[in-house]
Amino acid sequence: MPHILGIGIATLDVINSVDGYPAEDTEIRALHQQLRRGGNCTNTLVVLSQLGHRCAWGGVLAAEPDSSHIRADLERHQIDLAAVRTLDHGKVPTSYITLNRRNGSRTIVHYRDLPEFGYEDFTPIDTRGYDWLHFEGRNIAATRRILEKARELAPAIPRSVEIEKPRADIEKLFPYADVLLFSRHFATSRGYDDPQRFLDDIARQTPAVTRTLAWGEAGAYGLDRDGRLFHSPAYPPPQLVDTLGAGDTFNAGIIDALLQGMTLAEALQRACQLAGRKCGQPGLNFAQS
Repeated sequence: MPHILGIGIATLDVINSVDGYPAEDTEIRALHQQLRRGGNCTNTLVVLSQLGHRCAWGGVLAAEPDSSHIRADLERHQIDLAAVRTLDHGKVPTSYITLNRRNGSRTIVHYRDLPEFGYEDFTPIDTRGYDWLHFEGRNIAATRRILEKARELAPAIPRSVEIEKPRADIEKLFPYADVLLFSRHFATSRGYDDPQRFLDDIARQTPAVTRTLAWGEAGAYGLDRDGRLFHSPAYPPPQLVDTLGAGDTFNAGIIDALLQGMTLAEALQRACQLAGRKCGQPGLNFAQS
């Protein structure tokens, strides 16, 4: 059973489901409200745990009531929390999400008052006990040092980095990854509307890594270390229910497939199928879907 360490954030998600996104300066009634544990990295770990992997999370929580909801959910999914740093002050990251039931879209207002997981938090971890290391592309200066240290201590262990949002100097993380997981949002923020052109240009900066690019309803693309391009179509569910966490689920599908020794083409298809399944259900509890 592969052992995976993920470094990133966990959030408390306050989700209001509505029948159509409201216009500005209006008042509507929510059809349903739910509290969920969220966060890109922990979402990916929860999916990987359900796919049969042993998972551990390195992140930061605050000693306040909302942390208990996050901890309980991660423990229920058997995520190892030994590397978590808990502070006696601050507020766990909280996302206020409006989920449109008509089309499954989600709009997020995010608040945080907590420092990021830092280099000093990472150094006590024995990375040699893991089969895969996964990182959110955030907190760039510290994450770069962590990736550099991980490569130094355990160069044979694959390192994946999620590149979801445009952040200053995020390109400095690229050389330390074996797998780069790009989002459509990141590509379009750089002015790209053609997935192949984006991946070709990225390849000039990252000649020795595997690159994937999720592209929503158009599926996903991948460029391997030899410069070969692959594509998988999307696998939409019969009814679109909830897209929240679909990208994190896609990333879990890629990691799972590559750990199983699948080709990049097979990994893309596997990840798109898993993300499509997620979009047809609320939340990430696949055993209940």
